[in-house]
Amino acid sequence: MQKIVNIVALASGAVSLAVVGSGLFIYVNRDKLVDNVKSQVLKSVGGSLPSLVDSKLPKMTGPAMAPMAPIPGR
Repeated sequence: MQKIVNIVALASGAVSLAVVGSGLFIYVNRDKLVDNVKSQVLKSVGGSLPSLVDSKLPKMTGPAMAPMAPIPGR
């Protein structure tokens, strides 16, 4: 029974060390990881964006609107 408890304790320690090590790695390299994700998102979205914007913009707009009446008390 003691051997099983020792094995579980060692496994628990190994998992704890792995979690702490992963967290430390991410904390140290967070700027690089964020920049990498940003560049990947911009690459994937950047190509389709001009065609989406061009198709949604109107070719011509209407006449200018009259200025709004002043709000009392301001």
